[in-house]
Amino acid sequence: MISRHEFNSRASTLHAVVRGDELIRYTSSGFQHRLGEARECELNIPAINVVVSFSRLLFLAAMAELSKKRRITQSSSSQTSRSSLSSSQLDGSGGESRYVEGSILRLTMKNFLTYDYSVVYPGPNLNMIVGANGTGKSSIVCAICLGLAGKTAILGRGDKVGLYVKRGCHKGFIEIELYKSGGKLVINREIHVENNQSLWMLNGRHCNQKTVEEEVKALRIQVSNLCQFLPQEKVGEFAKMSKIELLEATEKSVGPPEMYEYHCELKNFRNRERELENVVKEKASFLEKAKQRNERNKHDVNRYYEKKRHLDVIELLEKKKPWVEYETTRKELEGVKKERDEAKKQLSTLKQAQAPMLKKIQLIDNQLKPTEAQIKAKTVAIKEASLKCKQKQDQLDRKHKEIEDIKQTQRLKQMEEEDQQKRISNTRRTIEDLKAELAKVGDQPDVSPRINAVNVELRRIQVDRAKIEGEKSDLRREKDNIVAESKMLEKKLNDMNNMMNAKEEKLRGRHRDTHAALQWLRQNRELFVGNVHEPMMLVISVKDHRYAKYVENHISFHDLRAFVFQRKDDMEKFMTEVRDKMNLKVNSISAPEESCSKRSPSRNIESLRRFGFFTYLREMFDAPDEVMSYLCHQYRVHDVPVGNEQTKSMIRTVIEEPYLKVLYTTEERYTLKRSFYSNKISTSNSAVHPSQYLTITVDAEEKRQLEQQMKACESKSRDIDERMKALQKEFTALDRRDNELLAEKKQLSELKGKKRQLEQKISTKQDSLRQMEQSVIDLKKIEEETKEKIAAVNCQKVTIVTAFMAQMKLRAKLTMEKVYLALETVGLTAEKTKLENDCREGASELKTTDQICARLEQRKVQLTELCKGMLKRAKTICRMQHDESLPEDLRNAFSKLPDTLDEIDAMLNEERSRAECFTGLSESVVDEYNRREQEIKHLEKELEDKSNALNAYRQNISEAKERWLNPLKQLVEQINGKFSDFFRSMQCAGEVDLHSENEEEYDKYGIRIRVKFHSSTQLHELTAHHQSGGERSVSTMLYLMALQELNRCPFRVVDEINQGMDPVNERRVFDIVVRTACKETTSQYFFITPKLLQNLQYAEEMTVLCVHNGAQMLPPNQWDEKVFVRRCLQRKARA
Repeated sequence: MISRHEFNSRASTLHAVVRGDELIRYTSSGFQHRLGEARECELNIPAINVVVSFSRLLFLAAMAELSKKRRITQSSSSQTSRSSLSSSQLDGSGGESRYVEGSILRLTMKNFLTYDYSVVYPGPNLNMIVGANGTGKSSIVCAICLGLAGKTAILGRGDKVGLYVKRGCHKGFIEIELYKSGGKLVINREIHVENNQSLWMLNGRHCNQKTVEEEVKALRIQVSNLCQFLPQEKVGEFAKMSKIELLEATEKSVGPPEMYEYHCELKNFRNRERELENVVKEKASFLEKAKQRNERNKHDVNRYYEKKRHLDVIELLEKKKPWVEYETTRKELEGVKKERDEAKKQLSTLKQAQAPMLKKIQLIDNQLKPTEAQIKAKTVAIKEASLKCKQKQDQLDRKHKEIEDIKQTQRLKQMEEEDQQKRISNTRRTIEDLKAELAKVGDQPDVSPRINAVNVELRRIQVDRAKIEGEKSDLRREKDNIVAESKMLEKKLNDMNNMMNAKEEKLRGRHRDTHAALQWLRQNRELFVGNVHEPMMLVISVKDHRYAKYVENHISFHDLRAFVFQRKDDMEKFMTEVRDKMNLKVNSISAPEESCSKRSPSRNIESLRRFGFFTYLREMFDAPDEVMSYLCHQYRVHDVPVGNEQTKSMIRTVIEEPYLKVLYTTEERYTLKRSFYSNKISTSNSAVHPSQYLTITVDAEEKRQLEQQMKACESKSRDIDERMKALQKEFTALDRRDNELLAEKKQLSELKGKKRQLEQKISTKQDSLRQMEQSVIDLKKIEEETKEKIAAVNCQKVTIVTAFMAQMKLRAKLTMEKVYLALETVGLTAEKTKLENDCREGASELKTTDQICARLEQRKVQLTELCKGMLKRAKTICRMQHDESLPEDLRNAFSKLPDTLDEIDAMLNEERSRAECFTGLSESVVDEYNRREQEIKHLEKELEDKSNALNAYRQNISEAKERWLNPLKQLVEQINGKFSDFFRSMQCAGEVDLHSENEEEYDKYGIRIRVKFHSSTQLHELTAHHQSGGERSVSTMLYLMALQELNRCPFRVVDEINQGMDPVNERRVFDIVVRTACKETTSQYFFITPKLLQNLQYAEEMTVLCVHNGAQMLPPNQWDEKVFVRRCLQRKARA
């Protein structure tokens, strides 16, 4: 349905676009009539009913046409679903000549959003699309955008193109016919849901999206430009556009094609100019620094060359020094050779003089060698004899030890016999004492009866203790069971509390005020008389988490976060505290005075099971009585059935049931409404969204029962503890009595058993005495055996002593023989010593001379190797080959230098000292100096080139600025003139100017819109925050209308921009839109709105597209205008 309003119409073309294979087209012209208030009426067309809210308008239009002798244009009888354009649009002033290049001639939609199939024929000027919310007005805007290769982001709806296909269909279809001189341009787009892909056709030929984009761009169609295409979801973004973005959008929309290109070119030029300026600055700075560094390094370079001269002298000295060292060493080698030859001659003379004495000493040495060998042999034999003597001595020692052991054994036997006699005497005395004590014990009375009585009492105590222990064990088991049960209950309660905490966290994240009020309620619950329930989402417990989505989709979030009160005065007190005093935004509900929680459904669920319904919504969750009462009263949860996939498959049959108003299938919610006029049912369905809050379910009754069970367990545990203490007290008393009886029994038992023990001890001692008397030791026999053993050992000792004496005699003999040989050796050694003393003086001189010869020979070898090394080193330093002689240039250079090592070292030290004065210098300084000199020349050339390029760029920028800025200023002045006029006509003020903080920063240029809606205020820049929503809408609309007359783009689309306007501004803006968009010089304009004010002014050039929604709409190919007018007249006559 369309909202009620009045139309004051003059010669208008009216289209009605409806959903589901429905498009109706009306054409009437040449009349002006004031219309009364529109009302609903029912048009009874054969086989189908159409309910429209603008029927009064159509009726009066029909009357006007009849009064003009049924002058119906040829287009009124055409079939709009398959025809291209009406004749009224094709001939005369309404022909194609009125369309701007790129205007939309036809729009066809199939399986697109709300449409099954529909064809729209827009007019060349203002096209007003009117319809109630949800009927499909914005679907036309989406079709225009997507059909012209626009992105889904432009629309601000779904991000995937497949989402724009009608639900339940696999593909959708859009066809747009555009006016183009030389032949129309037809663009087809087929959208596939499965892969979100599209198939494109251009004039019947397959193509890709880029080709379509190029064709659309060539026609200056810019669906991404908010100045040309302003969908519903983007209306608020226009005011949020920056000045720079608004300028670019305006240039693209109404400026000449080259204006935006010039702007972009200027921005690129400016960026390049900045880059060149930076490059020139950097080059100049680098050049200056390079020159300064080279100037500073020039002195270092001179010092470097001075140092190099000293280093060259040092190098020559270091080359000559090894040659001088070599020559010095060679001369020293010649002198050593002469000294060695003289020493060898002297050594030979000394050796000849020493020869006779040496020969005698050799003969004595030959005699000493055999004697020394005999002495060694005698020494070995003496050692062997000594070893044998020691062995025999050890054997004698062992025999002595053996005799001592035999004697010790005899002594031990004697001592043992003495101890045996003492034990026998002690045992006899003990037997006498025990007999005397036994005589005393025999006179005491019998204690057996008392012992028996004590035993009986002990057995009774044992039985009582066993009973107590059994009872304690039972109590312990019972307490263990109670503890286990308590832990289980505590775990369940903790789990429930955790789930409640999770729900509270969700509530706090979504609505902090409600959470704060909840905390206050928990602290102040005693202030209220009746029951007060926390927000519904916390107290509702869904029986199965799968059902949570139905409950949550059925109850609004405002009610889910509402507090429920049993009494209204409690609710008022609560709201005073939290809303007025704490300034919290919360919802509260008072439950119905009469409880509705047990209200019965209109029909038993069993009668609905054939449709797949298995329960009512109320049965899916638990809630406190007041909450359930409110939900039954407000949401009728007791009468909302829930079905399954079978219900979905039978939905056409289900919706015919007269008593159903709301029902759920597995994934959808259906709302049924019955017309008061035709009794027909209209159905709307929506998807069931996943649950966000009620998935976490906590059964409040179960929680209460668990808490009661916990208290019962605690009470039982305390009772058991008290009983255990009493039993323990009894057990302690029995234990104490048991110990007393045991002590008494022990005392009596000891008294009774003492006589028997004494008799047993006497018998035992007597047996022991007899055994000791029988085991007496015979000392005489032991003494005879000891003498025999000692005699045997002494015989063995005699044999050992005989062998020992023989070895001693052998060792003495060998010792004497060794002494004789030693005396002989001493005589020969003395003679040898005398001869050695005689030739010692000559030997000393000979030894000294020999050492001198050896040392000279060693020195000669060392000097020879040293000379070879020095010669090799000298040639290596001078870079000469092994067999090469000293070059002439080096000889000449060496001749100018000193010839001695001391002079060379002195000169080297002097030159090195001078060279060391030049510190911090290296060859890299000179290399860097020379390299930088080349760089300076190269930089000077580059700087000159870049400066020339910069000057040329500045010249180009100046020319481009003239080409861009002057036309832009003129364009902005034109826009400002129109914009100011529009605002002036509304008794407000507004202006548009070109704004830039720096004329050279072309990327900072922007269009500034300043408006004033009240005479007492100043002009303020249009922003997303300063003006109200209605003021922003008015400003946006008037700016777009100011652009409209400039007529640079083929069409403009504005979707529901008048929603935030007050009636006065809406009427003024509408008049401006009609005046501006209906001029012949303007381009096509689409104005979408769900409602219009009464008594608005209309123009002939307008085309009104009325969008209807309903299952009973007449298909476009069945529309008959004559039948429609005739039925309107008949209904009027009956009225």
